[in-house]
Amino acid sequence: MLYQIVSFLLEVVASLLCTAFLLRIYMQWQRISFNNPVGKLVFALSDWIVFPLRRVLPAVGRLDSASLVAALLVELAHYLVLWLLAGAGHNGLWVLWLALFGLLRLALTGMVGLLIVYVVLSWVQTQSVLSDVIQRLAEPLLRPLRRVLPQLGGLDLSALVFLVLLQIGLMVLAHVQARVLFGV
Repeated sequence: MLYQIVSFLLEVVASLLCTAFLLRIYMQWQRISFNNPVGKLVFALSDWIVFPLRRVLPAVGRLDSASLVAALLVELAHYLVLWLLAGAGHNGLWVLWLALFGLLRLALTGMVGLLIVYVVLSWVQTQSVLSDVIQRLAEPLLRPLRRVLPQLGGLDLSALVFLVLLQIGLMVLAHVQARVLFGV
């Protein structure tokens, strides 16, 4: 039971931090201002590690490599602690694989959350800074699907289709992770 509690708490903290790092990367990629509640939260959660990493890791084009490395380091620490608590039975290299898969799973899950918030906010038609940021984050993801999918009866189903694709991606990721880690 103690392992489950520690595992849960580590998952919450690591997910919160890594989401901030990934959101920082995506907001910079999309050139979205950080002068809004979302950006301020992202900075508050990520500056402590991103700024020191930026001294040694320059950006690669528009990619914020310091934030990406920070996300990977947090995931590595997360799975390293779990590995040590579990008795360090398997090869330590598995920790790296778990961190990589965890980061990818978190990115896909984050997109699911973003799209759900985007859809809900589109129903209520709020005119707020938060809804503007969410829209600017979600629109680039949906744009390619909107070019391909026709509107049915005036309804834009691109978010629904993208959510289904993300769920399939999460299933495939889980299957690949099981094959890589356990040979299943």
